[in-house]
Amino acid sequence: MRVLIIGGGGREHALAWKIAQSPLLARLFVAPGNPGTAALGENVAIAVDDIAALVAFAVAQRIDLVIPGPELPLALGIADALAAAGIACCGPSRAAAQLESSKAFTKRICDEAGIPTAAWAEFTDAAAARAYLADHPAPIVIKADGLAAGKGVVVAASDAEADAAVSAMLEDQVHGASGARIVIEACMTGPEMSFFAICDGGTALFCGTAMDHKRVGEGDTGPNTGGMGAIAPHPAATDPVIETVMATIIRPALAAMVARGTPFRGFLFAGLMLTGQGPKLIEFNARFGDPECEALMPLLASDILPVLHDTARGALDGGAKVAWHEGAAAAVIMAARGYPGGYETGGLIDLAGADEVPDTEIFHAGTRLQDGVLRSAGGRVLAVTATGPTLDEALGRAYRAIDRIGFPTGFCRRDIGSRALEAPAPSGV
Repeated sequence: MRVLIIGGGGREHALAWKIAQSPLLARLFVAPGNPGTAALGENVAIAVDDIAALVAFAVAQRIDLVIPGPELPLALGIADALAAAGIACCGPSRAAAQLESSKAFTKRICDEAGIPTAAWAEFTDAAAARAYLADHPAPIVIKADGLAAGKGVVVAASDAEADAAVSAMLEDQVHGASGARIVIEACMTGPEMSFFAICDGGTALFCGTAMDHKRVGEGDTGPNTGGMGAIAPHPAATDPVIETVMATIIRPALAAMVARGTPFRGFLFAGLMLTGQGPKLIEFNARFGDPECEALMPLLASDILPVLHDTARGALDGGAKVAWHEGAAAAVIMAARGYPGGYETGGLIDLAGADEVPDTEIFHAGTRLQDGVLRSAGGRVLAVTATGPTLDEALGRAYRAIDRIGFPTGFCRRDIGSRALEAPAPSGV
């Protein structure tokens, strides 16, 4: 099978690493890829938002399956363009990708399907939003409706913060068109869980759970990031919790999308809050999570390639299950100094020595080769992932590998997974 992965970060490197192990793979391309994916296949210098060039390449190379990694090409309609060219894509249509690209759309789906989520309202007018806030005091959550590079959510602890968020989005237009509509919702409390399913339109297979760590600083302090690390599986992911989420959130969402005539195919990422009333949906993403993907791929025992191909063709076996290795995984992000603000690029990276730590993989998230020398080229630079029979052992291996990596301008959180070790999260069911 000839495969094209779209993207160039740690998620795409992890997917490429897993797919490269499949006996069904004939040739692997990654666009644009990174130095890590170059060791597994052929990198192609096409940007993720250049839909026409991506489709033309897929046609010219007789690609059997395209796997989009990030949300942007999905929101721009890459699946639709590939379908028109007769090429299978493991990702949703532009209409179905609204589950990620529009917060209000997802909330309407929740209302239609009876999916448990926070009470909400949508606004395009600042005065109307402030009137709503007057009756719904903080803490409260304000979200830009569209894609905002992970920066469109404000959890307002005070009424002043909520008012400032409304002003920034609707009046100052800090997120442009993405913030021209906002969603205001009640603030839920409880542990969060990243929950993944792979869906072919009507059928969904459970595809793992993880605990992400969004804040840049230890002790969950500082600004939100794209993710500073993840552990898998989530400590609260018992069989009853998994089945509850599939029955009350994943399957109803798929049925609602079919009823709208926009069936969802691809990875469905449900961000959950484990409340005292059970799991509730925070938001959907229309692709695999990052860095959750880097934690989950080493735990996956199944050959993922036929599953992805069946997903793209609408041919999943509803009775099938993906198999997992025993134990746990930990992915720790090494980021560039200054991240998530203005960060340094070009920092030297020396990976020699890290290979000596067993059961460890280093996924490239933001690197480049310059004259044969590896350097940083992004905010999140490396995802150092380790597995072990216990979470404690997986974390120990990940940090031992990090201590052997030479990256003077990089940093990481030293407390990834510590909350799970100290007090496993309650099930919420």
